[in-house]
Amino acid sequence: MSYKFVFLPPSGERTRYLAEAMTTAVPDLEVVHCESREQALSALTDARACFGTLDPELLAAAAKLEWLAAPAAGPAKGFYFPELIASNVIATNFRGIFNDHISAHIMAFVLAFSRGMHMYFRDQFEGHWRPGGESSPATHLPESTALIIGVGGIGAETARQCKNWGMKTIGIDPRIKEAPTSVDELLGPDALDKLLPQADFVILTAPQTPNTEGLFTSAKFEQMQDSAYFINIGRGSNVRLADLDQALREGQIAGAALDVFETEPLPEGHPLWTAPNFLMTPHIAAAGPYLEDRRRELLVKNCQRLAKGEALLNVVDKENWF
Repeated sequence: MSYKFVFLPPSGERTRYLAEAMTTAVPDLEVVHCESREQALSALTDARACFGTLDPELLAAAAKLEWLAAPAAGPAKGFYFPELIASNVIATNFRGIFNDHISAHIMAFVLAFSRGMHMYFRDQFEGHWRPGGESSPATHLPESTALIIGVGGIGAETARQCKNWGMKTIGIDPRIKEAPTSVDELLGPDALDKLLPQADFVILTAPQTPNTEGLFTSAKFEQMQDSAYFINIGRGSNVRLADLDQALREGQIAGAALDVFETEPLPEGHPLWTAPNFLMTPHIAAAGPYLEDRRRELLVKNCQRLAKGEALLNVVDKENWF
Protein backbone atom coordinates (compact mmCIF):
# COMPACT_ATOMS: atom_id res chain seq x y z
CA MET A 1 0.00 0.00 0.00
CA SER A 2 1.42 3.34 -1.07
CA TYR A 3 1.92 6.09 1.52
CA LYS A 4 4.02 9.19 2.21
CA PHE A 5 6.98 9.15 4.59
CA VAL A 6 8.44 12.51 5.63
CA PHE A 7 11.97 13.13 6.87
CA LEU A 8 11.71 16.19 9.10
CA PRO A 9 14.52 18.75 8.98
CA PRO A 10 17.42 18.65 9.11
CA SER A 11 17.77 16.27 6.17
CA GLY A 12 21.13 15.15 4.88
CA GLU A 13 23.32 12.29 3.75
CA ARG A 14 22.08 10.02 6.54
CA THR A 15 18.39 10.39 5.68
CA ARG A 16 19.06 9.76 2.00
CA TYR A 17 20.97 6.62 2.91
CA LEU A 18 17.94 5.44 4.87
CA ALA A 19 15.47 6.47 2.17
CA GLU A 20 17.26 4.50 -0.55
CA ALA A 21 16.78 1.26 1.37
CA MET A 22 13.19 2.14 2.30
CA THR A 23 12.07 2.78 -1.29
CA THR A 24 13.81 -0.39 -2.45
CA ALA A 25 11.89 -2.43 0.11
CA VAL A 26 8.58 -0.58 -0.39
CA PRO A 27 8.58 0.49 -4.08
CA ASP A 28 5.39 2.57 -3.84
CA LEU A 29 6.66 4.57 -0.86
CA GLU A 30 6.76 8.33 -1.41
CA VAL A 31 9.64 9.86 0.55
CA VAL A 32 9.95 13.60 1.15
CA HIS A 33 13.12 15.17 2.57
CA CYS A 34 12.26 18.47 4.23
CA GLU A 35 14.91 21.17 4.32
CA SER A 36 12.82 23.74 6.21
CA ARG A 37 10.03 23.97 8.75
CA GLU A 38 7.70 25.45 6.14
CA GLN A 39 8.29 22.49 3.85
CA ALA A 40 7.65 20.09 6.75
CA LEU A 41 4.35 21.77 7.65
CA SER A 42 3.19 21.33 4.06
CA ALA A 43 4.48 17.77 3.58
CA LEU A 44 2.97 16.47 6.80
CA THR A 45 -0.63 17.24 5.81
CA ASP A 46 -1.11 13.89 4.04
CA ALA A 47 1.81 11.87 5.49
CA ARG A 48 1.24 8.56 7.27
CA ALA A 49 4.74 8.41 8.71
CA CYS A 50 7.68 10.62 9.55
CA PHE A 51 11.20 10.51 10.99
CA GLY A 52 12.56 13.19 13.31
CA THR A 53 11.33 15.53 15.99
CA LEU A 54 7.80 16.91 16.10
CA ASP A 55 6.35 19.78 18.10
CA PRO A 56 2.70 20.76 18.72
CA GLU A 57 2.43 22.83 15.53
CA LEU A 58 3.93 20.11 13.33
CA LEU A 59 1.74 17.46 14.94
CA ALA A 60 -1.38 19.57 14.39
CA ALA A 61 -0.51 19.81 10.69
CA ALA A 62 -0.13 16.02 10.42
CA ALA A 63 -3.81 15.05 10.38
CA LYS A 64 -3.17 11.61 8.84
CA LEU A 65 0.00 10.72 10.73
CA GLU A 66 0.10 7.17 12.12
CA TRP A 67 3.80 6.57 12.85
CA LEU A 68 6.63 8.70 14.21
CA ALA A 69 10.11 7.15 13.98
CA ALA A 70 12.15 8.74 16.77
CA PRO A 71 15.73 9.45 15.67
CA ALA A 72 17.24 8.01 18.87
CA ALA A 73 16.66 5.24 21.38
CA GLY A 74 16.17 7.79 24.14
CA PRO A 75 15.52 11.27 22.71
CA ALA A 76 16.00 14.40 24.79
CA LYS A 77 13.46 15.29 27.46
CA GLY A 78 10.47 17.00 25.87
CA PHE A 79 10.49 14.87 22.71
CA TYR A 80 7.31 13.18 23.97
CA PHE A 81 5.27 16.32 24.63
CA PRO A 82 1.69 16.20 26.00
CA GLU A 83 -0.10 16.50 22.66
CA LEU A 84 1.98 13.70 21.14
CA ILE A 85 1.40 11.48 24.17
CA ALA A 86 -2.36 12.06 23.93
CA SER A 87 -2.47 11.45 20.17
CA ASN A 88 -3.02 8.17 18.33
CA VAL A 89 0.38 8.45 16.64
CA ILE A 90 2.53 5.38 17.30
CA ALA A 91 6.13 6.21 18.14
CA THR A 92 9.03 3.81 17.64
CA ASN A 93 12.70 4.12 18.59
CA PHE A 94 16.07 2.48 17.90
CA ARG A 95 16.49 0.59 21.15
CA GLY A 96 18.28 -2.71 20.76
CA ILE A 97 20.90 -1.71 18.20
CA PHE A 98 23.51 -0.85 20.85
CA ASN A 99 23.25 -3.94 23.09
CA ASP A 100 26.61 -5.50 22.26
CA HIS A 101 28.63 -2.27 22.26
CA ILE A 102 27.24 -0.84 25.50
CA SER A 103 27.36 -4.11 27.42
CA ALA A 104 31.04 -4.49 26.44
CA HIS A 105 31.66 -0.98 27.77
CA ILE A 106 29.96 -1.87 31.04
CA MET A 107 32.09 -4.98 31.40
CA ALA A 108 35.22 -2.92 30.78
CA PHE A 109 34.27 -0.88 33.86
CA VAL A 110 33.42 -4.02 35.88
CA LEU A 111 36.74 -5.67 35.03
CA ALA A 112 38.69 -2.49 35.69
CA PHE A 113 37.21 -2.15 39.17
CA SER A 114 37.60 -5.85 39.96
CA ARG A 115 41.35 -5.67 39.28
CA GLY A 116 41.97 -2.25 40.82
CA MET A 117 42.72 -0.55 37.51
CA HIS A 118 41.00 2.63 38.69
CA MET A 119 43.82 3.01 41.25
CA TYR A 120 46.69 1.84 39.05
CA PHE A 121 45.75 4.11 36.13
CA ARG A 122 45.93 7.15 38.39
CA ASP A 123 49.22 5.92 39.86
CA GLN A 124 50.64 5.65 36.36
CA PHE A 125 49.62 9.17 35.41
CA GLU A 126 51.07 10.52 38.66
CA GLY A 127 54.31 8.51 38.32
CA HIS A 128 53.65 6.58 41.53
CA TRP A 129 54.55 2.89 42.08
CA ARG A 130 52.09 1.24 44.43
CA PRO A 131 53.39 -1.74 46.44
CA GLY A 132 51.86 -4.84 44.87
CA GLY A 133 51.85 -8.58 45.28
CA GLU A 134 49.30 -11.30 45.88
CA SER A 135 47.61 -9.34 48.68
CA SER A 136 46.69 -6.41 46.40
CA PRO A 137 42.98 -5.46 46.45
CA ALA A 138 40.85 -7.47 44.01
CA THR A 139 37.19 -8.41 43.68
CA HIS A 140 36.57 -12.09 42.91
CA LEU A 141 33.80 -11.94 40.34
CA PRO A 142 32.45 -15.50 40.82
CA GLU A 143 31.56 -14.49 44.38
CA SER A 144 30.07 -11.12 43.33
CA THR A 145 26.52 -9.95 42.69
CA ALA A 146 25.56 -7.56 39.90
CA LEU A 147 22.34 -5.62 40.42
CA ILE A 148 21.24 -4.47 36.96
CA ILE A 149 18.58 -1.76 36.91
CA GLY A 150 16.85 -2.06 33.56
CA VAL A 151 17.03 -5.48 31.90
CA GLY A 152 15.88 -4.65 28.40
CA GLY A 153 18.26 -5.38 25.55
CA ILE A 154 21.34 -3.73 27.07
CA GLY A 155 20.69 -4.96 30.59
CA ALA A 156 19.97 -8.52 29.47
CA GLU A 157 23.15 -8.64 27.40
CA THR A 158 25.12 -7.20 30.33
CA ALA A 159 23.69 -9.95 32.55
CA ARG A 160 24.83 -12.55 30.01
CA GLN A 161 28.35 -11.18 30.07
CA CYS A 162 28.35 -11.01 33.88
CA LYS A 163 27.36 -14.70 33.96
CA ASN A 164 30.35 -15.47 31.72
CA TRP A 165 32.52 -14.26 34.62
CA GLY A 166 30.58 -16.33 37.13
CA MET A 167 28.64 -13.48 38.73
CA LYS A 168 25.20 -13.67 40.27
CA THR A 169 22.77 -11.38 38.45
CA ILE A 170 19.69 -9.68 39.84
CA GLY A 171 17.54 -7.56 37.57
CA ILE A 172 15.08 -4.76 38.26
CA ASP A 173 12.61 -3.67 35.59
CA PRO A 174 9.12 -2.14 35.63
CA ARG A 175 7.90 -3.72 32.39
CA ILE A 176 9.66 -7.04 31.85
CA LYS A 177 7.86 -9.80 33.73
CA GLU A 178 9.89 -12.86 32.71
CA ALA A 179 13.56 -12.95 33.61
CA PRO A 180 15.97 -13.06 30.64
CA THR A 181 18.04 -16.23 30.49
CA SER A 182 21.07 -14.78 32.27
CA VAL A 183 19.17 -13.00 35.05
CA ASP A 184 19.04 -15.17 38.16
CA GLU A 185 16.30 -13.14 39.82
CA LEU A 186 13.97 -10.45 38.45
CA LEU A 187 12.05 -7.99 40.60
CA GLY A 188 10.17 -4.72 40.20
CA PRO A 189 11.38 -1.21 41.10
CA ASP A 190 9.84 -1.47 44.58
CA ALA A 191 12.58 -3.95 45.50
CA LEU A 192 15.47 -1.58 44.73
CA ASP A 193 16.07 -0.35 48.29
CA LYS A 194 16.08 -3.91 49.62
CA LEU A 195 18.53 -5.10 46.97
CA LEU A 196 21.07 -2.28 47.03
CA PRO A 197 22.86 -3.58 50.18
CA GLN A 198 23.27 -7.00 48.53
CA ALA A 199 25.09 -5.83 45.40
CA ASP A 200 28.81 -5.65 44.69
CA PHE A 201 28.15 -3.88 41.40
CA VAL A 202 25.13 -1.64 40.84
CA ILE A 203 24.70 -1.18 37.09
CA LEU A 204 22.20 1.40 35.88
CA THR A 205 21.07 0.90 32.27
CA ALA A 206 17.62 2.44 32.68
CA PRO A 207 16.38 5.06 30.17
CA GLN A 208 15.27 8.52 31.20
CA THR A 209 11.62 8.34 32.26
CA PRO A 210 9.47 10.29 34.72
CA ASN A 211 10.25 7.59 37.30
CA THR A 212 14.03 7.37 36.78
CA GLU A 213 14.99 11.06 36.71
CA GLY A 214 17.06 11.73 39.82
CA LEU A 215 16.72 8.10 40.91
CA PHE A 216 20.19 7.90 42.43
CA THR A 217 20.75 10.46 45.17
CA SER A 218 22.54 10.31 48.52
CA ALA A 219 19.75 8.15 49.92
CA LYS A 220 20.51 5.38 47.41
CA PHE A 221 24.31 5.57 47.75
CA GLU A 222 23.98 5.34 51.53
CA GLN A 223 22.22 1.98 51.12
CA MET A 224 25.04 0.46 49.06
CA GLN A 225 27.91 -1.48 50.59
CA ASP A 226 31.04 0.61 51.10
CA SER A 227 32.83 -2.07 49.03
CA ALA A 228 30.39 -1.78 46.09
CA TYR A 229 30.85 -0.08 42.73
CA PHE A 230 28.30 2.02 40.83
CA ILE A 231 28.12 2.17 37.02
CA ASN A 232 25.75 4.32 34.93
CA ILE A 233 25.47 4.11 31.14
CA GLY A 234 21.70 4.80 30.98
CA ARG A 235 20.90 8.50 31.14
CA GLY A 236 22.80 11.19 32.98
CA SER A 237 19.66 12.71 34.47
CA ASN A 238 19.11 9.53 36.50
CA VAL A 239 22.06 10.29 38.82
CA ARG A 240 22.64 13.44 40.87
CA LEU A 241 26.32 14.22 40.34
CA ALA A 242 26.80 16.20 43.54
CA ASP A 243 25.47 13.27 45.57
CA LEU A 244 27.72 10.80 43.73
CA ASP A 245 30.76 13.01 44.37
CA GLN A 246 29.89 13.12 48.06
CA ALA A 247 29.46 9.34 48.21
CA LEU A 248 32.91 8.82 46.67
CA ARG A 249 34.67 11.33 48.89
CA GLU A 250 33.03 10.02 52.06
CA GLY A 251 33.73 6.38 51.18
CA GLN A 252 30.06 5.38 51.07
CA ILE A 253 30.90 3.34 47.95
CA ALA A 254 34.19 1.92 46.69
CA GLY A 255 34.07 3.52 43.27
CA ALA A 256 31.93 4.68 40.37
CA ALA A 257 32.05 4.87 36.58
CA LEU A 258 29.90 7.06 34.34
CA ASP A 259 29.53 7.33 30.60
CA VAL A 260 26.58 9.75 30.86
CA PHE A 261 26.21 12.86 32.98
CA GLU A 262 23.55 15.11 34.43
CA THR A 263 25.34 17.95 32.62
CA GLU A 264 27.29 17.24 29.43
CA PRO A 265 30.09 17.98 28.90
CA LEU A 266 31.05 17.64 32.54
CA PRO A 267 31.81 21.28 33.45
CA GLU A 268 35.40 22.38 33.86
CA GLY A 269 36.23 22.46 37.55
CA HIS A 270 33.42 20.09 38.55
CA PRO A 271 34.48 18.16 41.69
CA LEU A 272 33.99 14.80 39.97
CA TRP A 273 37.10 15.47 37.88
CA THR A 274 39.17 14.88 41.02
CA ALA A 275 36.88 12.47 42.90
CA PRO A 276 38.61 9.36 44.27
CA ASN A 277 38.03 5.95 42.65
CA PHE A 278 36.14 7.47 39.75
CA LEU A 279 36.27 6.43 36.07
CA MET A 280 34.56 8.28 33.26
CA THR A 281 34.11 8.19 29.50
CA PRO A 282 32.50 11.01 27.46
CA HIS A 283 29.19 9.40 26.39
CA ILE A 284 30.83 6.92 24.00
CA ALA A 285 29.55 3.57 25.31
CA ALA A 286 27.45 3.02 22.17
CA ALA A 287 30.43 3.41 19.85
CA GLY A 288 31.01 0.52 17.49
CA PRO A 289 30.46 -0.73 13.95
CA TYR A 290 27.24 -1.50 12.05
CA LEU A 291 24.99 1.04 13.82
CA GLU A 292 23.81 2.78 10.65
CA ASP A 293 23.12 -0.60 9.05
CA ARG A 294 21.06 -1.60 12.08
CA ARG A 295 19.11 1.67 12.01
CA ARG A 296 18.39 1.17 8.33
CA GLU A 297 17.28 -2.43 8.82
CA LEU A 298 14.87 -1.53 11.62
CA LEU A 299 13.42 1.44 9.74
CA VAL A 300 12.94 -0.65 6.60
CA LYS A 301 11.17 -3.40 8.51
CA ASN A 302 8.75 -0.91 10.02
CA CYS A 303 8.12 0.71 6.62
CA GLN A 304 7.16 -2.72 5.30
CA ARG A 305 5.00 -3.45 8.32
CA LEU A 306 3.07 -0.18 8.00
CA ALA A 307 2.47 -0.89 4.31
CA LYS A 308 1.06 -4.33 5.20
CA GLY A 309 -0.95 -3.14 8.20
CA GLU A 310 1.22 -5.15 10.62
CA ALA A 311 2.27 -4.18 14.14
CA LEU A 312 5.38 -2.01 14.26
CA LEU A 313 8.61 -2.96 16.04
CA ASN A 314 10.09 -1.05 18.99
CA VAL A 315 6.87 0.74 19.91
CA VAL A 316 7.39 3.37 22.63
CA ASP A 317 5.31 3.83 25.76
CA LYS A 318 4.99 7.55 25.05
CA GLU A 319 3.83 8.45 28.54
CA ASN A 320 7.03 6.94 29.96
CA TRP A 321 9.24 8.13 27.06
CA PHE A 322 10.62 4.66 26.20
